[in-house]
Amino acid sequence: MRLTMMTDFALRLLIYVAQRPERLCTIVEVARAYRISEAHLMKVTHQLALDGWIETVRGKGGGMRLAVPPEQIRVGAVVRSVEKDFRLAECFGADSTCGLGANCRLSSLFGAALQSFFDTLDASTLADLLPSPAGAEPLRFVAPSGGLKPSKDATPTEFPETPVQRLPSPSSRRSSPSLPRADGLSSLP
Repeated sequence: MRLTMMTDFALRLLIYVAQRPERLCTIVEVARAYRISEAHLMKVTHQLALDGWIETVRGKGGGMRLAVPPEQIRVGAVVRSVEKDFRLAECFGADSTCGLGANCRLSSLFGAALQSFFDTLDASTLADLLPSPAGAEPLRFVAPSGGLKPSKDATPTEFPETPVQRLPSPSSRRSSPSLPRADGLSSLP
């Protein structure tokens, strides 16, 4: 699963604006700060405003600010509002033509993985993503058997090295058709 650039830009924009609560921020300054396209940020800003995450002010001296305190913005909720397609496989869509049907356990495995992904994102707020004040202990995540939980006393050794599986180059892989953007998972987050 890979999130879109729009989601990446949306989270970056929210982090930037949250760090400057005392003033309005502009698309131009955010674009320069992160070296990303103003045109893309305009679309992201529009979507975030429609979803109620930010307020925009038009005209001279205008800009944007958070509409909700960062402590009340769940990262999972932002991702859900920006991403529209969480079909991890073809069988997740209402129009599935998968021949495995009821004998397949893969869709429930993917469904559980997706739920774990959102449980982790829902455990964090925008405030958790902001830089720590000078001298404060940074928030770290540990992976106990029950899933990821925030911990202030985690050490890097709690994340054992996992061997990286090397994939063939993109040109040597069989191409697959892209899935249409549609939310075929109405029962999942």
